[in-house]
Amino acid sequence: MRLYLLRLGTIPRLGAPVAAYLIRTDEGRTVLVDSGAPPGGLPGGAPAVEAGEGQDLVTALAGAGVRPEDVDTVVCSHFDPDHVGGHASFPAAEFVVQREHWDLARSGTVPRLTASRPLWDVPGLRYRTVEGDTELLPGVELIASGGHVPGHQSVLVRLERTGAVLLAVDAIPMSAALDPERRPVLPFDLDEKELRGSTRRLVDLARAENALIVHGHDAEQWRTLRVAPAYYD
Repeated sequence: MRLYLLRLGTIPRLGAPVAAYLIRTDEGRTVLVDSGAPPGGLPGGAPAVEAGEGQDLVTALAGAGVRPEDVDTVVCSHFDPDHVGGHASFPAAEFVVQREHWDLARSGTVPRLTASRPLWDVPGLRYRTVEGDTELLPGVELIASGGHVPGHQSVLVRLERTGAVLLAVDAIPMSAALDPERRPVLPFDLDEKELRGSTRRLVDLARAENALIVHGHDAEQWRTLRVAPAYYD
């Protein structure tokens, strides 16, 4: 199994990466985790993500030898606009999201999820909801990690050579947020108590698995990681 970390641009002013993740299994499954920001900029007046050459999703996938039609599953960590911008490129895939998040997003009660709705509520896309921790495939587990938003999910990938890799996404977006008690609560985090509980749970899981934690928006860490077309296996 191979894990590719796809850098799909940079958040202005912060220098923080916008990311997606590609998993290719030994059994021929192709799983994408998130799909980055929309090419035309983020909804709701947020500044557009700055994308360099080759950082659009389709080109990044091609660097790993993958076409959009090869992707059979898209794992949705959550529906913030910088994580769902390319969903429409995968009409043949099954999209997997936590039921709690699906229900919240469809309720229309969170403005930023409502703003991003044209990106994830695309006619014809097939969604499957899961509840809590779920084995997606052998070696790939979905980990419930709410707090940033209810129903956020992270992904644990067990690789033969590298060992375990925990894609924390926005549950622990930077290494400065690893301490459950002292971590910052950022402006887009909706539930502080749940966020701290999820942080503790993910850190404990990573320790038990001896896992590399990949933070979703950590500019400093991403300079040290193998970014696609390089991969972890």
